[in-house]
Amino acid sequence: MGLIALIVVIVALVVTVGHAAYLGLLHSAAKKKGAAGAAVARDVRARLPVAGATAAGALLAGLISTGSGFADILAILLAAGSAAIAGSAQSATQQRYRIEG
Repeated sequence: MGLIALIVVIVALVVTVGHAAYLGLLHSAAKKKGAAGAAVARDVRARLPVAGATAAGALLAGLISTGSGFADILAILLAAGSAAIAGSAQSATQQRYRIEG
C-alpha cells in the first residue's frame, strides 16, 4: 500500500506544482502588459489561494504517507483530492484564457 500512496502523492505534487507554475507564468505575462494585463493579473491573484491550498494538501499527503495502512489510505484520498481540484482549476484557467488562432 505504501508504494501506491507514494505514486499518488508524487502525481499530486506534480499536478499541484504545475498549476501553481502555470499561474505564475500567466501572472508574469500579465504584469509585463502593464495596464492592459491588470484584469488578468487580478484574476490570477484571486486563483492563487486554490493553488496554495492544493499544494499544501499534496505536501501533507506526502507526510502522512509515511505511516501505516490507514495513514496511506488517508494520504491517497488527500493527494487524489488535491490533484483533482488543482487539475480542474488549471483547466478552468486555461479555458478562460485560451487564444484561438
